[in-house]
Amino acid sequence: MIISFLRVCCFWHSKEKEILRKVKNIKICMGSSCFARGNDENLEFIENYIKENNLEAEIEIIGSRCENICATGPNIIIDGVKYYGVDKNKLRELLKNE
Repeated sequence: MIISFLRVCCFWHSKEKEILRKVKNIKICMGSSCFARGNDENLEFIENYIKENNLEAEIEIIGSRCENICATGPNIIIDGVKYYGVDKNKLRELLKNE
């Protein structure tokens, strides 16, 4: 009985770790330059994409004040990978591939 209980606990613990690893992290630069160059629209696009595809539990959106790479904006970071000059078309590709 105890062994079965321990197996179930270990199974759920490993599944919980697997689920947590799958959460995508999208960091959107909301500094004035990136915001003016389109990250205000990109944020709206990402939020709509997440809702339409029921990905609320799988994607976390974080805003940052400035990533200090303003000349290449609008900038978005997905799981630590930086993307420059991001528009809706590029976002659509990135979100489908992630």
